[in-house]
Amino acid sequence: MTKIKAPFLLWVILWAGIRFEAHAQLDPFPRSLLQLGYNQSVDSQGPQSLYAYYYYNNPAFLRTNVALRLAIAPVYVDGEIGFRSLLSPNTDLGIGLSGGGYGENYYEIRNGRFLKNESFDGHGGAASLNLYHLLNPGRLIPINLVFAGGARYSTYQTTDRTDDQFQLPHDRVTPFSRVGLRIAGKEPMLYPDLALELSVWFERQWRSDSGAYGFAGDRQVNPVTDLYWAYAGFSYSWTNTGQRLTAGVTVGGSENADRLNAWRLGGVLPLIAEFPLTIPGYFYQEVSASRFAHISASYYLPLCPSHRWQLRLGGAAACVENLPALMESNQWHAGAGPDLAYTSRSEVWRILLGYGYGFHALRNGGNGAHSVSLLFQYNFEQRKARRVVREQQNNGL
Repeated sequence: MTKIKAPFLLWVILWAGIRFEAHAQLDPFPRSLLQLGYNQSVDSQGPQSLYAYYYYNNPAFLRTNVALRLAIAPVYVDGEIGFRSLLSPNTDLGIGLSGGGYGENYYEIRNGRFLKNESFDGHGGAASLNLYHLLNPGRLIPINLVFAGGARYSTYQTTDRTDDQFQLPHDRVTPFSRVGLRIAGKEPMLYPDLALELSVWFERQWRSDSGAYGFAGDRQVNPVTDLYWAYAGFSYSWTNTGQRLTAGVTVGGSENADRLNAWRLGGVLPLIAEFPLTIPGYFYQEVSASRFAHISASYYLPLCPSHRWQLRLGGAAACVENLPALMESNQWHAGAGPDLAYTSRSEVWRILLGYGYGFHALRNGGNGAHSVSLLFQYNFEQRKARRVVREQQNNGL
């Protein structure tokens, strides 16, 4: 294949993430958000970790029972059109479509070294049919049962650093099925003030063209993989003091996972997947695991009476069973660091500048790694609401 050099936005991933095209329920609130995130290692070169996308949700698109969700990035689009109460009063149907460039890039990282000669770009798209059944209608905290099935097409391409002798995986179609149970949920926003979620999931993937790739076929794509995981998390804010506490625990495992669909941990971007496995100070997707237990927590402290300036102290830790093919020795990983956050007076936009230190990240024969990050969110719906309030005040209402 012809070698190409990836554009500046070489890694654009939407809120839904790679493995999680189906959300746990149709989003009932109108949203119009611009999300930007960037995370970069300081002391050594790792894969670029960034996203830039516009998130749009209209719960009454064309008709009151039709919802449209879109996440639009420069080279990738993820969307779903949903029909409320289509199959029964408490069962919604969603049709998901996604696709574009660089959504399935693979980065080979072993013992803290980013191996560009064994890394490559991935493009493709997916379609899915999603069922959301509300088990407890009329209750304050919803419990949704989710069924989803579809297929993903993947095609791979070398970069300008991929070794000439490295054979890419074959292009393939991957049918998948997924079932999940979610209690409550969290908004697709940058560190929401209030959130609560308990959920369990199972997914099976079938590869249409499995087989060997790499240097003389030294690595394998498995024909069938099972993934399973559970998540528990919350976020709570004290509006009178401006303090906020968030915490989350994710536990997951797999059967017959390989390099391309193993669990990947590292980095700090909170919206790079529906269930982000972040570890401050580490490269994005630095750790490949067949099983893992991940915990994260953060605490916000206001730095001024208006609460617009805040100090966020956060950290994460994970115990992993490393993917056997990568021969990693370290099973424990942890990182922490502060963020300086500013929210505009109108609460329309928010920006965070952060630093992370990875305690167990391998670098140059020792432990310890540094990274910096930048996060930005612009809320167009909040801007619209503020404008309506100003107009009402000007009209004396």
